[in-house]
Order: sequence, then structure tokens, then C-alpha cells
Amino acid sequence: MILLKLFIEFFLVGLFAVGGGLATIPFLTNMATRTGWFSLDQLTNMIAVSESTPGPLGVNMASYVGFTTAGFPGAVAATLGLIAPCIVIILIIAAILKKFRNNPHIEALFYGLRPASTGLIAASGWAVITLSLVQLSNPFQSSFSLSVNWPCLVLAAAILFFTHFKFTKKLHPVLWIALSALVGIIFKL
Repeated sequence: MILLKLFIEFFLVGLFAVGGGLATIPFLTNMATRTGWFSLDQLTNMIAVSESTPGPLGVNMASYVGFTTAGFPGAVAATLGLIAPCIVIILIIAAILKKFRNNPHIEALFYGLRPASTGLIAASGWAVITLSLVQLSNPFQSSFSLSVNWPCLVLAAAILFFTHFKFTKKLHPVLWIALSALVGIIFKL
């Protein structure tokens, strides 16, 4: 039964999270409070691990939640649930686009999806900031408590500062991720 629940929950996330992996974060925040499968602190760790490992962010997070909830079968169910809507939608869109490729209404529809995608990604950015830097109890509820995570805030400011020099702009982003992970491990952030 838990496998079916995982599949359905992540199917809905995959269906409505337009804009990629970061767009899944508000849905996962909601899922954490509704289902209790993981905490908001675990969500923060999930984002950090998913960002620093190869593969799509949303798929990595679905696999993580599924695995922690129901082991390997849970990881498979959650991952399949997340990608199933994408596959179905892509097949439908491919069939429609062949037929109506130059239709102005179809072009307008895709143009209209841009603000929704931007809004979901902005909400994800806000969730990452509030969960990791300022640690709000729940960033999507009206009543919350605030405590600043100074070490993480200093690390974020240092990375922002050092990435604006000409010689550091040429460094690969993987190096910055690895350095941040190393500092996080050393200082237990």
C-alpha cells in the first residue's frame, strides 16, 4: 500500500511541478507536513545531496524519499511516479506538435507556462533560503519562528563574494559544490 501511495504522491508532483527539479521543492515541503515521511530538516539534506549528485534534482529527491520510506521498492515507485507524467505529457505534446506546429494558440499556451515555471522556481529558491539560511519553522505557513543560521549564512556570503572575481569565475561549479560540501562536513553544517 505504501508503494502505491508513494507512486500517487510523486505522480501528482511530476504532473504539476512545471519547471524542473527546483519546482518540486514546494510540493515536497507540503508532502513532508502532510505525510510525515520526512521532516523539513531531512528535506534540506535531500536538496543538498540531490544538488551535488549526478542526475535530475527531482528524480534524486524522489528516489531519496522513496528509499527512506520503503527501501529500494519505494525508491523505484517514487521515481516512476515522478517521471510517468512527464513521459505521458511528452508523448501527447509530440503528437500534437506534429499536427499543430505553427498554431498561434499552441505557441501562446507554451508562452503562458513560463510565468508558472518561474513562480515555482522562485518559491523553491525561497524555500531553500528559509530552510537552510534563516531556518523558518515552515516557510509556507502564516505563523513561523525565525532563527538565523549564521555559519551557513557566512558560507553563502563567502561563496557569493569569491565567485565574483575574474580568476574564480573560470572555476568549474563542481569545485564550488565540493568545497561547500567539505566546509559543511568540517563545520557540521
